[in-house]
Amino acid sequence: MTSTIDPSTIGKPARARRHVRSVTGYFPEIDEKGQEKWPRGDEKVWKAGLRGVHRDVPAITKSVVHHVQTSLARQPYNIDDFGAYQAAALSVRDNLIVNWNNTQLHHNRKGNKRAYYLSLEFLMGRTFDNALLNLDLKPQYDDGMSLLGFNLEDLIDQERDAGLGNGGLGRLAACYLDSSASMELPVWGYGLRYQYGIFQQLIGPDGSQLEAPDPWLQNDNPWELPRADVKYEVRFYGHSERIEGMKALWSGGQEVVAVAYDVMIPGYDTKNTNNLRLWESKPKRGFDLNSFNAGDYERAVEASNSAAAITSVLYPNDHTTFGKELRLKQQYFWTAASLADIMRRFKNMEKSILEFPDYVSIQLNDTHPTLAIPELMRILVDEEEVPWDQAWDIITRTFFFTNHTVLPEALEKWSVPLMQHLLPRHMQIIFDINLIFLQAVEKKFPGDRDKLARMSLIEEGYPQQVRMANLACIGSHKVNGVAELHSELVRATIMKDFVDFYGVSKFFNVTNGITPRRWLDQCNPGLSRLISETLKLPKAAFLKDLYQLEGLLKHIDDPKFQTMWAAVKQTNKERLAHYVEVTTGHRINTKAMFDIQIKRIHEYKRQTLNIFGVIHRYLALKAMTSAQRKKVNPKVVFFGGKAAPGYYIAKLTIKLVVNVARIVNADPETKDILSLFFLPDYSVSLAEILIPASDISQHISTAGTEASGTSNMKFCLNGGLLLGTVDGANIEIAEEVGEQNVFFFGHLTPAVEDLRYQHMYHPVPLEKKCPGLARVVNEVAAGRFGDGNAYEPLLNTVRKNDYYLLTEDFDSYLQALKLVDEAYQDRTEWIKKSIRTTAKMGKFSSDRAIQDYAQECWNIEGSKLE
Repeated sequence: MTSTIDPSTIGKPARARRHVRSVTGYFPEIDEKGQEKWPRGDEKVWKAGLRGVHRDVPAITKSVVHHVQTSLARQPYNIDDFGAYQAAALSVRDNLIVNWNNTQLHHNRKGNKRAYYLSLEFLMGRTFDNALLNLDLKPQYDDGMSLLGFNLEDLIDQERDAGLGNGGLGRLAACYLDSSASMELPVWGYGLRYQYGIFQQLIGPDGSQLEAPDPWLQNDNPWELPRADVKYEVRFYGHSERIEGMKALWSGGQEVVAVAYDVMIPGYDTKNTNNLRLWESKPKRGFDLNSFNAGDYERAVEASNSAAAITSVLYPNDHTTFGKELRLKQQYFWTAASLADIMRRFKNMEKSILEFPDYVSIQLNDTHPTLAIPELMRILVDEEEVPWDQAWDIITRTFFFTNHTVLPEALEKWSVPLMQHLLPRHMQIIFDINLIFLQAVEKKFPGDRDKLARMSLIEEGYPQQVRMANLACIGSHKVNGVAELHSELVRATIMKDFVDFYGVSKFFNVTNGITPRRWLDQCNPGLSRLISETLKLPKAAFLKDLYQLEGLLKHIDDPKFQTMWAAVKQTNKERLAHYVEVTTGHRINTKAMFDIQIKRIHEYKRQTLNIFGVIHRYLALKAMTSAQRKKVNPKVVFFGGKAAPGYYIAKLTIKLVVNVARIVNADPETKDILSLFFLPDYSVSLAEILIPASDISQHISTAGTEASGTSNMKFCLNGGLLLGTVDGANIEIAEEVGEQNVFFFGHLTPAVEDLRYQHMYHPVPLEKKCPGLARVVNEVAAGRFGDGNAYEPLLNTVRKNDYYLLTEDFDSYLQALKLVDEAYQDRTEWIKKSIRTTAKMGKFSSDRAIQDYAQECWNIEGSKLE
């Protein structure tokens, strides 16, 4: 006899054991006298080996050298800047882990309620400088690395931005994690560990955007901690069979394994260190040896490749069936793994499942994580055997939903056939939720079939679609917008029926915020230092209470302070000019006005309006005499941002900007008074160079289309003035800094729909409606900036329907630009506007925003780690 094995199990991993806290979370048992019991071994020996945070230079240099020698297996003779960065980063991570372990232990001991922030993006930027800042160790590491023969700033530049996000959604999530840690709140983030991020943006010879993989993980990431012991199986496809009542059994299909990677999030001026847990997808059965031996090499690695694809790229192009299915897979994989982990952490508290909402709050950052709602229902009903009504009560007290759009066409939907194929059990649950919900709606609004159709989770058509925003709304305890105007529009438009049903109290506002640590002190240390010296305050005072900046108003008329303020701005402009010269070869007039627009490229953000304005300015300069040009305010215009790979019109906008820049920058008559740059591969690190250098920044979305914006806050915090429409958070910024310090233009939100109606049913030719814009469009079409035919699809968006109202706002936009030029000529008054703008940015700290969430939604409190 011998032991036998089922051949089908060969190559499969053993069933994952129930996760125990192997790195964090254990706390001592208490003896009968109430004293903590040491778990094993000699307590003195253990405690002698435990380390704290290294704060003195000798300990820091010893730690760095240790990592050079052991972690990197290198010698002092062959260590370069990148190797020194890796060793220094690992040394900093050691310090973070000490605080991180203590934080988890502290919160486990307290046993308080925790919040979990689910976001498909976390645009973290570089971690090294931020960690040193939050740990208050930058001077010590500066001295230590100097003793080892390296410049700290050079090492900081070695770090690649983490490829975990794309735009404002992900940067907001990153700011909120920073603020949660700084405010000592028990908040974890959950996201995906993308192998290639979104893409590296390159510019082709014809000015077109090209996409290349962004292998940001090609070297080991020193800021993450692989957690091989934290893994969960996630199922796709298969079939779901009802077994009793609302309960079902989901089986078959494909199973993949979610493996955790933890990223420490240090708080500022506190030991508190929270966590961002990222999931990587791996195959349950990685290599099919039988297929390999049979010569079928593709089949041998098929399962491995299929699993790896889930976490390969952020936002795979959904213009294909495969891309759509992969996006939905990403969303379920991430929410299922996160819910499994949250449930495991809750069960370790040994509470009744009915107490789940008393100890857990889950924030849905936009609609991407909405599948967490039916997934938690599946866990409660199918696995925990909670009756349906009780399970739904738990759901609606656990989830909170942040809406980020007012554009109906931007609300996420998934086809019913795709969801039935990929997630059959979840489609059953959604149908059940919808039936019960619509019965309640019909009872309250009998006979209103139109309202039933609008509020249904299922949009009729071929094929039917699941409305994720509707599901997020009915499954959440509260729904918030991200600026006062946006929240009002949500209540009045896309969620109006739900306001009628639930009442207005379910819907509220949390205006977005930014962390002043990164977006003032880290990106603009000169300004942060000047503020600290002027206010005679330690940096921690205003970096954790941004309202302290109002003290600058007492110095606004001081000529000496004005001079120092202007000098900081000039230094930042020279830093940006150096970057441009190194990357493009062009030299910039740093005495010119710097005009910057950096955003995801999208029609509603109207980069097209900006480039048409630049062309108009160029054509006007060409029509002037040499003497007239000398009176014109010199200007350098910067664009930055990525277009989605499948977004043709957005990519044409980039192409136009690049090709206009080639003409403008080479024209000997105008290049000294107007130059234009598109800076490719926009990132947090590039923003940290651009934002402090701005004199004016543009936030020019069609009124009523931008939910909030956060780049507007970053520019204003750094003393850049704002040119924009009356939209999103622009409105609240103007309320704070004073409208005399903001340059507004364009139609207001109430007029937009009527104007669109006129465009559709009573069109007026472009030449008659807006002659200035018509001339610009005709020059582009005629080939002045390259092949005019290539731009026809872009130009036709203006000539024909003009959904985003460029023709309506263009003349007003030009007038606003003229006012900016005039204001810039009075340097003293401009500097005063800049100072006042920075001084009044207290409201826009992410610390304030995260406290709003903690109090209005999650009902959690901060707990100081001693």
